[in-house]
Amino acid sequence: MTESPAQQPAVPGRFRRLRTASLRPSWWPLPACVLLGAACGFSYGMLATPQYAATGYAMVTAGKGTDPAAALGYAQSYGRLATSDATLSYAKGAAGEPVRRLRTHVVSETSPDSPMISVTGTSADPDRAADIANAVTEALVVSSGHVAKETGVSLIKFSHAVPPGDPVSPSVPLGTAVGASAGGLAGGLVLLVRPRAGRRDVTAQVPGPAQGGTDAPAGERELVR
Repeated sequence: MTESPAQQPAVPGRFRRLRTASLRPSWWPLPACVLLGAACGFSYGMLATPQYAATGYAMVTAGKGTDPAAALGYAQSYGRLATSDATLSYAKGAAGEPVRRLRTHVVSETSPDSPMISVTGTSADPDRAADIANAVTEALVVSSGHVAKETGVSLIKFSHAVPPGDPVSPSVPLGTAVGASAGGLAGGLVLLVRPRAGRRDVTAQVPGPAQGGTDAPAGERELVR
């Protein structure tokens, strides 16, 4: 015999809430964070001021009677001196920047395999970036010439910095990709660290074995007996 709707046992409210919660998507933080990160990266790439970089090169050469390997060691030393206060103070006139600001727009690098020094100037103006790189390189060459007799090596200007045609940052595609990657990482961390409430509810709310009593259905009372 089919039971009427009034005779069918009602589903407890806690199980209805559990079933509703299990149907909700639990992975929504991941795409939301990816979209948010991509939007932030795109906005940064569109609104930030473009920066240009120009690079000049200088080379250390060994004089007569000097071990050629010494040029490599002096190149490392001169590379560190390129951003020192003494060099920047000499270059500030040609660069048109004070020492404190000029220090933030100059980067020097050296190679462990060759006595080459690169001096890179950065600015929102490509011509200014080239002027900064050339001024600092020239100041370094002049400073090294004052002690050339004592060191036995000389520093020569190897390559002139020219104004770049394209900015080095920000790039809209790169900014969008980096933002989306950062958002995906953040969304993944959110999924890992957030509490698993649904699983705990399943464990806590599973009913125990039915006990015999007057409220149990007739079939269940027979099984209990």
